[in-house]
Amino acid sequence: MVARRPAAASLRPPLSILSLLLTCSLFSGKVSARALADGASSNMTELQKHVSFFDRNKDGIITPLETFQGFVAVGCEIAFSSAAASTVHGALAPFTNPPGALPPYVNIYVKYIHRAIHGSDTGAYDSKGRFVQEKFDETKHAHVKPDALTLPEIEEMLTFNRDLLDPVSWPAAEAEWQLIYQLAHDRYGFLTKERARGIYDGTIFVELEERRKDLHSDA
Repeated sequence: MVARRPAAASLRPPLSILSLLLTCSLFSGKVSARALADGASSNMTELQKHVSFFDRNKDGIITPLETFQGFVAVGCEIAFSSAAASTVHGALAPFTNPPGALPPYVNIYVKYIHRAIHGSDTGAYDSKGRFVQEKFDETKHAHVKPDALTLPEIEEMLTFNRDLLDPVSWPAAEAEWQLIYQLAHDRYGFLTKERARGIYDGTIFVELEERRKDLHSDA
Protein backbone atom coordinates (compact mmCIF):
# COMPACT_ATOMS: atom_id res chain seq x y z
CA MET A 1 0.00 0.00 0.00
CA VAL A 2 1.15 3.51 -0.63
CA ALA A 3 2.02 5.48 2.47
CA ARG A 4 3.73 8.66 3.47
CA ARG A 5 5.94 6.81 5.90
CA PRO A 6 5.61 3.03 5.36
CA ALA A 7 7.43 0.61 7.62
CA ALA A 8 10.94 -0.40 6.70
CA ALA A 9 11.82 -4.07 7.05
CA SER A 10 13.93 -3.29 10.10
CA LEU A 11 11.02 -1.88 12.10
CA ARG A 12 9.75 -4.27 14.75
CA PRO A 13 7.36 -2.46 17.11
CA PRO A 14 5.62 -4.57 19.74
CA LEU A 15 2.35 -6.23 18.81
CA SER A 16 0.68 -4.04 21.44
CA ILE A 17 0.85 -1.13 18.98
CA LEU A 18 -1.21 -3.06 16.48
CA SER A 19 -3.56 -4.15 19.26
CA LEU A 20 -4.09 -0.50 20.20
CA LEU A 21 -4.91 0.41 16.62
CA LEU A 22 -7.32 -2.51 16.36
CA THR A 23 -9.08 -1.45 19.53
CA CYS A 24 -9.34 2.13 18.32
CA SER A 25 -10.75 0.99 14.98
CA LEU A 26 -13.67 -0.68 16.72
CA PHE A 27 -14.75 2.66 18.17
CA SER A 28 -13.89 4.98 15.30
CA GLY A 29 -16.70 6.26 13.11
CA LYS A 30 -17.37 4.27 9.92
CA VAL A 31 -19.23 6.74 7.74
CA SER A 32 -21.71 4.90 5.50
CA ALA A 33 -19.38 2.00 4.88
CA ARG A 34 -21.38 0.47 2.06
CA ALA A 35 -22.01 3.86 0.48
CA LEU A 36 -18.29 4.54 0.40
CA ALA A 37 -17.46 1.17 -1.16
CA ASP A 38 -16.78 1.71 -4.83
CA GLY A 39 -18.57 -1.40 -6.02
CA ALA A 40 -17.26 -2.99 -9.19
CA SER A 41 -13.50 -2.74 -9.60
CA SER A 42 -14.01 -1.42 -13.13
CA ASN A 43 -15.18 1.85 -11.59
CA MET A 44 -12.09 2.19 -9.42
CA THR A 45 -8.82 3.95 -10.15
CA GLU A 46 -5.67 1.87 -10.32
CA LEU A 47 -4.60 3.20 -6.93
CA GLN A 48 -7.93 2.15 -5.41
CA LYS A 49 -7.50 -1.31 -6.93
CA HIS A 50 -3.98 -1.43 -5.51
CA VAL A 51 -5.11 -0.86 -1.93
CA SER A 52 -8.38 -2.80 -2.23
CA PHE A 53 -6.50 -6.06 -1.87
CA PHE A 54 -6.12 -5.12 1.77
CA ASP A 55 -9.85 -4.40 2.08
CA ARG A 56 -10.54 -8.02 2.95
CA ASN A 57 -14.31 -7.69 3.34
CA LYS A 58 -14.68 -5.23 0.44
CA ASP A 59 -16.67 -2.63 2.35
CA GLY A 60 -14.51 0.29 1.19
CA ILE A 61 -12.81 0.67 4.57
CA ILE A 62 -9.48 -0.92 5.47
CA THR A 63 -8.88 -1.61 9.15
CA PRO A 64 -5.43 -2.22 10.68
CA LEU A 65 -6.35 -5.88 11.09
CA GLU A 66 -7.17 -6.19 7.39
CA THR A 67 -3.85 -4.60 6.42
CA PHE A 68 -2.04 -7.00 8.75
CA GLN A 69 -3.92 -9.93 7.19
CA GLY A 70 -3.10 -8.68 3.70
CA PHE A 71 0.64 -8.51 4.35
CA VAL A 72 0.58 -12.01 5.87
CA ALA A 73 -1.43 -13.26 2.88
CA VAL A 74 1.29 -12.28 0.41
CA GLY A 75 4.00 -13.96 2.47
CA CYS A 76 5.34 -11.31 4.84
CA GLU A 77 6.45 -12.35 8.31
CA ILE A 78 4.18 -11.73 11.30
CA ALA A 79 6.51 -9.16 12.88
CA PHE A 80 6.91 -7.21 9.64
CA SER A 81 3.17 -7.36 8.93
CA SER A 82 2.44 -5.95 12.38
CA ALA A 83 4.98 -3.15 11.88
CA ALA A 84 3.68 -2.36 8.40
CA ALA A 85 0.03 -2.26 9.47
CA SER A 86 0.80 0.02 12.40
CA THR A 87 2.95 2.43 10.41
CA VAL A 88 0.82 2.53 7.27
CA HIS A 89 -2.38 3.26 9.17
CA GLY A 90 -0.70 5.85 11.34
CA ALA A 91 0.45 7.62 8.19
CA LEU A 92 -2.49 7.21 5.78
CA ALA A 93 -5.64 7.19 7.89
CA PRO A 94 -5.71 10.93 8.72
CA PHE A 95 -5.46 11.77 5.01
CA THR A 96 -8.11 9.32 3.76
CA ASN A 97 -10.87 9.80 6.33
CA PRO A 98 -14.00 11.45 4.90
CA PRO A 99 -15.89 14.40 6.35
CA GLY A 100 -17.88 13.24 9.35
CA ALA A 101 -15.51 10.48 10.39
CA LEU A 102 -14.87 10.45 14.11
CA PRO A 103 -11.43 10.19 15.75
CA PRO A 104 -9.29 8.23 16.30
CA TYR A 105 -8.46 8.11 12.60
CA VAL A 106 -7.08 4.59 12.20
CA ASN A 107 -9.08 3.23 9.25
CA ILE A 108 -8.18 3.85 5.62
CA TYR A 109 -10.97 4.77 3.24
CA VAL A 110 -10.41 3.37 -0.26
CA LYS A 111 -12.42 6.14 -1.92
CA TYR A 112 -10.03 8.82 -0.64
CA ILE A 113 -6.71 6.97 -0.96
CA HIS A 114 -5.50 9.47 -3.58
CA ARG A 115 -5.16 12.04 -0.81
CA ALA A 116 -2.24 10.03 0.59
CA ILE A 117 -0.13 10.04 -2.58
CA HIS A 118 3.40 11.10 -1.63
CA GLY A 119 6.23 12.73 -3.53
CA SER A 120 9.38 11.15 -4.98
CA ASP A 121 7.42 8.39 -6.73
CA THR A 122 7.47 7.35 -10.40
CA GLY A 123 4.52 9.50 -11.43
CA ALA A 124 2.63 6.44 -12.71
CA TYR A 125 -0.35 7.57 -10.64
CA ASP A 126 -1.81 11.00 -11.28
CA SER A 127 -3.20 13.20 -8.49
CA LYS A 128 -6.50 11.28 -8.55
CA GLY A 129 -4.85 7.86 -8.43
CA ARG A 130 -5.38 7.06 -12.10
CA PHE A 131 -2.73 5.09 -13.96
CA VAL A 132 -0.47 7.06 -16.30
CA GLN A 133 0.72 4.63 -18.98
CA GLU A 134 3.26 7.04 -20.46
CA LYS A 135 5.10 7.37 -17.16
CA PHE A 136 5.03 3.62 -16.60
CA ASP A 137 6.45 2.98 -20.07
CA GLU A 138 9.54 5.11 -19.44
CA THR A 139 12.54 2.76 -19.45
CA LYS A 140 15.41 5.17 -18.85
CA HIS A 141 16.66 3.09 -15.90
CA ALA A 142 16.42 -0.36 -17.50
CA HIS A 143 19.98 -1.03 -18.66
CA VAL A 144 20.33 -4.82 -18.54
CA LYS A 145 16.94 -5.73 -20.00
CA PRO A 146 14.54 -3.30 -21.69
CA ASP A 147 11.45 -4.72 -19.96
CA ALA A 148 12.76 -5.32 -16.44
CA LEU A 149 14.65 -3.72 -13.58
CA THR A 150 17.40 -5.04 -11.33
CA LEU A 151 17.65 -3.92 -7.71
CA PRO A 152 20.52 -1.48 -8.48
CA GLU A 153 18.44 -0.04 -11.33
CA ILE A 154 15.52 0.45 -8.94
CA GLU A 155 17.88 2.30 -6.59
CA GLU A 156 18.97 4.46 -9.52
CA MET A 157 15.31 5.18 -10.35
CA LEU A 158 14.55 6.13 -6.75
CA THR A 159 17.50 8.52 -6.63
CA PHE A 160 16.45 10.09 -9.92
CA ASN A 161 12.84 10.57 -8.75
CA ARG A 162 13.67 12.17 -5.40
CA ASP A 163 11.90 15.47 -4.85
CA LEU A 164 14.58 17.72 -3.39
CA LEU A 165 11.91 19.88 -1.80
CA ASP A 166 10.25 16.89 -0.11
CA PRO A 167 12.96 14.78 1.56
CA VAL A 168 10.37 13.31 3.94
CA SER A 169 8.99 11.34 0.98
CA TRP A 170 12.31 9.63 0.19
CA PRO A 171 12.07 6.84 2.81
CA ALA A 172 8.47 6.15 1.74
CA ALA A 173 9.41 5.51 -1.88
CA GLU A 174 12.48 3.49 -0.82
CA ALA A 175 10.51 1.24 1.52
CA GLU A 176 7.73 0.67 -1.03
CA TRP A 177 10.03 -0.34 -3.87
CA GLN A 178 12.23 -2.50 -1.65
CA LEU A 179 9.13 -4.45 -0.64
CA ILE A 180 7.83 -4.56 -4.22
CA TYR A 181 11.14 -5.99 -5.40
CA GLN A 182 11.32 -8.59 -2.63
CA LEU A 183 7.78 -9.78 -3.34
CA ALA A 184 7.74 -9.71 -7.13
CA HIS A 185 11.23 -10.23 -8.62
CA ASP A 186 11.84 -13.39 -10.61
CA ARG A 187 14.44 -16.07 -9.86
CA TYR A 188 17.01 -14.21 -11.96
CA GLY A 189 16.68 -11.05 -9.89
CA PHE A 190 14.59 -9.04 -12.35
CA LEU A 191 11.40 -7.15 -11.60
CA THR A 192 9.68 -7.47 -14.95
CA LYS A 193 7.48 -4.78 -16.43
CA GLU A 194 4.51 -7.14 -16.39
CA ARG A 195 4.84 -7.88 -12.68
CA ALA A 196 5.48 -4.23 -11.86
CA ARG A 197 2.23 -3.40 -13.67
CA GLY A 198 0.50 -5.87 -11.36
CA ILE A 199 1.68 -3.88 -8.37
CA TYR A 200 -0.09 -0.75 -9.58
CA ASP A 201 -3.50 -2.42 -9.92
CA GLY A 202 -3.04 -4.94 -7.10
CA THR A 203 -3.28 -8.07 -9.25
CA ILE A 204 0.19 -9.21 -8.16
CA PHE A 205 -1.04 -9.37 -4.57
CA VAL A 206 -3.81 -11.77 -5.58
CA GLU A 207 -1.28 -13.88 -7.47
CA LEU A 208 1.08 -14.00 -4.49
CA GLU A 209 -1.74 -14.97 -2.13
CA GLU A 210 -2.88 -17.76 -4.43
CA ARG A 211 0.68 -19.03 -4.78
CA ARG A 212 1.08 -19.07 -1.00
CA LYS A 213 -2.17 -21.01 -0.62
CA ASP A 214 -1.00 -23.56 -3.20
CA LEU A 215 2.30 -24.03 -1.39
CA HIS A 216 0.51 -24.62 1.90
CA SER A 217 -1.95 -27.06 0.34
CA ASP A 218 0.94 -29.08 -1.14
CA ALA A 219 2.84 -29.19 2.16
